[in-house]
Amino acid sequence: MKNQPTAIEPTKESDLLHIFQALGDPLRLNIVMCLLDTDGKGLKKEDYPIAKSTLSHHIKILREAGLIHCEKSGTAHYYSVQKAELNNKFPGLLELIRQEKIGKH
Repeated sequence: MKNQPTAIEPTKESDLLHIFQALGDPLRLNIVMCLLDTDGKGLKKEDYPIAKSTLSHHIKILREAGLIHCEKSGTAHYYSVQKAELNNKFPGLLELIRQEKIGKH
């Protein structure tokens, strides 16, 4: 009988690596910064002159990393940063992201 591979439980470090990989793309970092500014009021497609499918792909990566959450209302999708969860798991991370935005102005 072959040995079954054991499942590896995600660690805090691997979660953080996943977050950093998601934020490593400038567009995704910009999406998170904008969501922090708008406090979940939504993304405007006009702000991102890319194909809808490309924007959806970037949003999917952010959701899978645990950075953002989606709420649906009819046909509309509202995205927000998972502030409480991120502040609990990684204190100071959102403040660093905010400082990144301030540093670019």
